[in-house]
Amino acid sequence: MLESSLVVAFFIGLLILCIITRIFTLPLRVLWKCIYNSIIGAIVIYVINFLGIVYIPLNFFTALIAGVLGIPGVIILTIYAML
Repeated sequence: MLESSLVVAFFIGLLILCIITRIFTLPLRVLWKCIYNSIIGAIVIYVINFLGIVYIPLNFFTALIAGVLGIPGVIILTIYAML
């Protein structure tokens, strides 16, 4: 028969493992979201440049804005380029 302290220690260890897993998966989710937004933003910037609506240079700053904000960031960049 298991002692009660062993059962309590097992559940505390399981709780700590769940907390550590939650801490490490949150930054990965944010990273994947930024990568996804960057790819979609770069494609939209390329299409805008290809259609000749306005020229938006694809550099670090425009990629950063498109990556963090997504499509609204590309709209902001397009409005800024039209000014």
